[in-house]
Amino acid sequence: MSLLGFDALFAAADCRPAPAPIVVAGGADQTVLEAMSQAALRGWVTPILAGDERATRQLAEQLEISLDGFRLIDSEAPAVVAVAEVRAGRAVALMKGQIATPDLMKAVLSRETGLRTERMIAQVVLMEILRDRRRFLLTDTGITIQPTLDQKIDLIGHLATVANSLRDPATEPGWKPRIAVMSASEKAGAAMPDTLEADELQRRNHAGEWPECVVQGPLSFDLAYATDAGAKKNIAGEAVGAAEAMLFPNLLSANLTVKAIMYTADCRFGGVLCGAACPVVFMSRADSTQTRLNSLAYTLRMLDRRMSSS
Repeated sequence: MSLLGFDALFAAADCRPAPAPIVVAGGADQTVLEAMSQAALRGWVTPILAGDERATRQLAEQLEISLDGFRLIDSEAPAVVAVAEVRAGRAVALMKGQIATPDLMKAVLSRETGLRTERMIAQVVLMEILRDRRRFLLTDTGITIQPTLDQKIDLIGHLATVANSLRDPATEPGWKPRIAVMSASEKAGAAMPDTLEADELQRRNHAGEWPECVVQGPLSFDLAYATDAGAKKNIAGEAVGAAEAMLFPNLLSANLTVKAIMYTADCRFGGVLCGAACPVVFMSRADSTQTRLNSLAYTLRMLDRRMSSS
């Protein structure tokens, strides 16, 4: 397998030389408190919790979680405060806690006080299917409803960057992440405009654009995932049955796919927002403590690779 799994990411986080200051927007949440407490005990993070301080302390007391070493910031606008902590250099990453996504994104995307860059902001999920010993990335699973062709080009850049950050050292020299441009069909046709865009992305990659990765599409999920699907359908290519990353045509298909896997497969997963001035641990409020820890380990890997390359 070319990408590191969560066991390796946890081991790497355990070996970090110093904890990373991570700020949470909306700290009065059981999974937030449990995950940040466990991460702090392991030496991963120094927790900063923005939100209703009284509610946070009451919940921590009910859960018998010590807040020693935590810094709490009482605020009715936790997203704004959390972003300000990053901008001031007091935090190196942000976590979505008990807060609505629109409220968080409004603060992150503010042109005056937010974390905007020139890059598109997108959620990249790392999925690990234990039964099949498969690991792959999926995007955009959380932000952009209908990405344009230009936005898909930016998403390819995110997938390539993340995949290279998660590269298993055991992979062969010269390895390039294989990105499948997903669709309901492997044939390009006007009836499905996204297939035409997928075909264009593949053509441009073959012509020399994005040399740091391999792009193939359109591909259906079975062709991108299953090693025997290509032979059955008589379709070949580097990403067939071996995709390390999947670029979806829209939020609907991406979100439905990732949640279907999350709730029905024997899997582990975590999510990070890419494209902001810092990584954002981006979770559903329905996700578990373990998923928050997975996402933290994933985020810390991204931070460490960013620092080592700067």
